Amino acid sequence: MADFSRLPGPNADLWDWQLSAACRGVDSALFFHPEGERGAARVAREASAKEVCMRCPVRRQCATHALKVREPYGVWGGLTEDERVELDSDRRHGVAAAAAAAQASNAGTVSAST
Repeated sequence: MADFSRLPGPNADLWDWQLSAACRGVDSALFFHPEGERGAARVAREASAKEVCMRCPVRRQCATHALKVREPYGVWGGLTEDERVELDSDRRHGVAAAAAAAQASNAGTVSAST
């Protein structure tokens, strides 16, 4: 669920980046799935939405916003709902630190066997 307490107040300066977004004027249905959409249809729609995001000059601000407020729906800054949940979970559980430790451990194993 979205954490609305993290949303910035009604200060236009905090939202001005949206005025430069590549998605302005694009049908929002491209970025938000209809009820029950699954499989190939969802993958295709998300890929089309991401194409818009990849050419967007404010993609980073958009993705940062969606991650910060835990936006629960849609493609934001080139990230799907599931991708944002995974990034948030990784960040919370220190997956990057665990991956680095595993990599260091594997490096030690490789050098011990050579």
